[in-house]
Amino acid sequence: MRVDSRPPPPAWDPTAGVYRTRDSRFVRLHTNFPHHRTAVCKVLACAEQRDAIQAALMQWDGEAFESAAYAGGAVVSLMRPHDEWLITPQAQALAKLPPLTIEKIGEAAPKPWPAGDRPLAGVRVLDLSRVIAGPVAGRTLAAHGADVMLISGPDLPAIPWLVIDTGRGKLSSSIELKSEAGRERLRGLLAQADIFAQGYRPRAIASHGFSPEDAAGISPRIIYVSLSAYGHVGPWADRRGFDSLVQTSTGFNHAEGQAAGVDGPKELPAQMLDHATGYLMAFGAMMAKARQVREGGSWLVRVSLAQTGRWLWNLGRLATGLKTEDLKGDTVRPFIEVVPSGFGPLSAVTHSAKLSKTPAFWLRPAVPLGTHAPEWPRSNPHPNP
Repeated sequence: MRVDSRPPPPAWDPTAGVYRTRDSRFVRLHTNFPHHRTAVCKVLACAEQRDAIQAALMQWDGEAFESAAYAGGAVVSLMRPHDEWLITPQAQALAKLPPLTIEKIGEAAPKPWPAGDRPLAGVRVLDLSRVIAGPVAGRTLAAHGADVMLISGPDLPAIPWLVIDTGRGKLSSSIELKSEAGRERLRGLLAQADIFAQGYRPRAIASHGFSPEDAAGISPRIIYVSLSAYGHVGPWADRRGFDSLVQTSTGFNHAEGQAAGVDGPKELPAQMLDHATGYLMAFGAMMAKARQVREGGSWLVRVSLAQTGRWLWNLGRLATGLKTEDLKGDTVRPFIEVVPSGFGPLSAVTHSAKLSKTPAFWLRPAVPLGTHAPEWPRSNPHPNP
């Protein structure tokens, strides 16, 4: 991806990444958001500097630090081999579930599929998510013609280049859910929505009055899509997490490190759990919408990074996978489009789905957060390209 021919800056905060602990284990810290970095250093009672963090961690055993950090609001993970992950109570709880679940949570009359010349024309989606997985889901629905409105908070931190990449095709509005006026505004949008997709912890979103049951009460016939890090069951159901951390917890980083001959964790070459989970979210939303049209009701779709990881792990591994070379420019070029955006000329990968009669494309350009008023468009601007 390029903006005005400029590549993205480094993706990680200097304090993010892998550290050793006193018991010779490895932990990964996610500190791209300042409040997460501060939380780590508050638990460790150290300065917000890499050397100070490493010195402090030598006073901790890995699992004890992981537990204390989560309790303190930080986002970290202990590196586990896959076999060790499988015997945890969390992995055993997830083993009983499919990669995604779709369940009916309320009764209501069927809602006809909107008329239009694109698969999701006229479908309204509220996208309350950040970083990658949830935003990829919203971007995917937009590629098939849905009106997707990204809702961000005015004080929530964001990663600018991810906003550009995953903001394609979306309206972008800002609402402060800590205020009653903001919650009332979101309730008004929800009452006219078809799909409500969110990536916050269940108790956090429920505290503002937008649990699945709340949403079904506000908007009968809603499709509620919920994303979590470690699943909606088990002792880790309320844990914060990101792709890189779930990779570390569930065995991917250990396996990659072994394959590469590295002493410690090695991340996958892409945020595979995030992107796959985003597409599963979009798939689940569309399947639940199809069921709603036939059967009526309100529906809940649940996905998680850890459960997606379990599915991907079980697809198998390539023994020589690390020998695969990165794709060169000439190979990638046919998959790149150059379009205007709210940040300057944007060069980025097109949507991967190729459909013969209803091409996938983004009509709306990526724009800065909060560009649009939190109002649904009056008309459906979805002509063919």
